[in-house]
Amino acid sequence: MARYFFHLRHGEITIAEDLEGLEFPTPEMAIEEATKAAREMAAEMILAGHRVEDQEFEIRSSDGAVLKIVPFISAAGLD
Repeated sequence: MARYFFHLRHGEITIAEDLEGLEFPTPEMAIEEATKAAREMAAEMILAGHRVEDQEFEIRSSDGAVLKIVPFISAAGLD
């Protein structure tokens, strides 16, 4: 299994760099998990009165390649 990293970003700024990562059998499964996590985090942020625009996960493979950007607003179905 390969390791994938979900870096939390606000626009162009990395807020939290995922240094541990998680292992998934396929890149698609990593993207699915990041989308689910983004949806959950967006819901928590909205309930707390925070905006989710510009919040996103940047999914990277263990070699540093960007696989996908998952915007919270899209994951929550608000776009």
